[in-house]
Amino acid sequence: MDDIPAAPFRDPSLYPFVKELEDNYEAIKAEFETLVEREEDRFQSVTSMNYKSGWKTLVLYYNGHTIDDFPYHLCPVTKGILDKVPVAGRIAGFNRQQPTSGIPLHSDGNNMWLTCQMGIKVPDGQKAWIRVGPETRRWETGKCLLYDTTYEHETFNESEDQERVVLHVDFWNFVALTPTELAAMQKVYHLRETFLRAEGLIQTGDKL
Repeated sequence: MDDIPAAPFRDPSLYPFVKELEDNYEAIKAEFETLVEREEDRFQSVTSMNYKSGWKTLVLYYNGHTIDDFPYHLCPVTKGILDKVPVAGRIAGFNRQQPTSGIPLHSDGNNMWLTCQMGIKVPDGQKAWIRVGPETRRWETGKCLLYDTTYEHETFNESEDQERVVLHVDFWNFVALTPTELAAMQKVYHLRETFLRAEGLIQTGDKL
């Protein structure tokens, strides 16, 4: 969309939910660990790009909505915060990046939403990084990175024996969009999902 300011990384202070996530890091980490223990089979590749790149996601929200039969009682703090966020037309969930693996360089080509990622488990020495446009940053435990996936971006976990885990949230850029624009985009993506499901084209596994 036109007239939306562009920058690879964004100021987290503009988005109040970011501080709430960081303030509740310990509880969110504990909920992740419980989900891993009880719902390991829910981790899946969510795009064709992820299949061989060592990145899998436990999806909490898909296309802006909750998932039928998901055990949200295991993650009440995480869900309570995300319920306040206009989750966008992709996913919110926990992403696991295996050692010595990464997502290849790509662009999502959509500036209506931003991505927030909070470090849940970060390899020793901050050995996991993301490059967005010309800037490279490393995840920190309990801290959020906000970035614009319109820019070309890639990730890598340099650790040889530790995974990298982040809470990943794609959300509508409510600072830049008007309420009318936001409602219109939510409607468009709802219709898009309805069509894809009817055509059997949803490719995010059988846990949604």
